[in-house]
Amino acid sequence: MLKDPKFQWWINQIEIQRLAAAAWIAFADGRKDEAEARLRESAALEDKSGTHPVTPGQILPAREQLGDLLLELGRPEEALVEYEKSLEAFPNRFHAHYGAARAAERGGKADAARKHYEHLLEMSPNADGWREERTAAKEFLSRRP
Repeated sequence: MLKDPKFQWWINQIEIQRLAAAAWIAFADGRKDEAEARLRESAALEDKSGTHPVTPGQILPAREQLGDLLLELGRPEEALVEYEKSLEAFPNRFHAHYGAARAAERGGKADAARKHYEHLLEMSPNADGWREERTAAKEFLSRRP
């Protein structure tokens, strides 16, 4: 049934998720290069597939996950690029803005960090204060003129 061309978007979604899961398994097993390669494959396929006109957005876009991985690997400059690419396709994602802010902060890009932290706070004005992301944003913004 899923070999039917009318299901290609869904076939791609399954493969995107499979590759992302394989990446995180590889990372957990210490195979960092393989993890990055699988997430790059997943992100490229997601970029090519685009979004479906009647479905909700991805739970955690592949390129956003790639940003998470690169941040875990201590490569914040590369992570920032991936988070910002993800935000182009999937705008206003709280986790992506937080990841981009952390990557920018760790990479010494205070202006970019400020932009993403400010946006994160703007996106969640009625949050009840338990979100660690909001706490981190407030702390960063209070330290910077």
